[in-house]
Order: sequence, then structure tokens, then C-alpha cells
Amino acid sequence: MTEMNKVVVFQVGSEEYAIPINYVISIERIEGITPIPHLPSYVKGIGKVRGELIPAIDFQKILYDQFIAENESTRLIVLKTDELSIGVFVNDAKEIIDIPASQLKQLGLVAYDKTSYFTGVANLDSRLITIINPSLLVKSLEGIREIQEFMNNEKESSL
Repeated sequence: MTEMNKVVVFQVGSEEYAIPINYVISIERIEGITPIPHLPSYVKGIGKVRGELIPAIDFQKILYDQFIAENESTRLIVLKTDELSIGVFVNDAKEIIDIPASQLKQLGLVAYDKTSYFTGVANLDSRLITIINPSLLVKSLEGIREIQEFMNNEKESSL
């Protein structure tokens, strides 16, 4: 039997990316994100999802240094990592698919620090989907320690 990797496929800019399903808590419409001054520019603010405060980050800002243009299809993918839970703004959350392990190719860019969170590319018919490891993404973000401290302080003050 072929090993399958279940992933959530989403769009940022004109490209398709995927995150393994085991990191995904939920996919939400954009609602009630509160901007917080002095956080890194890729952080749109904090939001409350299922009773938990999470930082909401703009994935297009991280990848392409451009802010995402919010519209009807813009979604917040809520992710759980070892470090913290985050919400990731994407242009569109498209589908959940199984990718056969035989269709996954390792990226030569893994050694490059700024893209260490790209763990592979799925080559499916006419589609190339870049696979992202959210734990590595969070660890690679500049200022993440400050965001973790801020979120911990917010949790404590709301108890």
C-alpha cells in the first residue's frame, strides 16, 4: 500500500501550498482580528478562535513581502505547533487531498535558512504544490519570541 500524506491545500499569491492536516485546527472566515502596535509587520493582529487568543499572520507578507488583499475567499487557517497556535491568512483554502509519498520531492532549498519550512513539492499532474512545515515556519519568523511572550501575557491577564 502506498503511503499517503493528507494535506490542506491553499493559495497565496498565484501559487499553491499545503500544510499537513495534523497541524490544522480549523479554517475560518476572517473576523474580529485586533491590530496590535509594535509587532512585526507580518502580524495582522490577534484574534479569538474557539476561545483561544492567537496571533494572525499574513502569509503573503512572509512569502512575497506584500500584504494580502482580503476578499470573500480569504481564509484564516488555524494551526497548532509546538511553540504556539497561529492563524495564517491565505488567499483561499482550496481542498484537503491525499498526496502519495511517491509524488513528493525534496526541495533543494531546505538548507537555505529563510525557506527551511518548505519541506517538499508535490508534483501532481499539472500542479506543483509546495509543502510547508508550520513548526519550522514559526521557528523561522523574526520576532516570534516576542509574539509568544505577548500571547502568554494576554492569556495570563485574561484568567
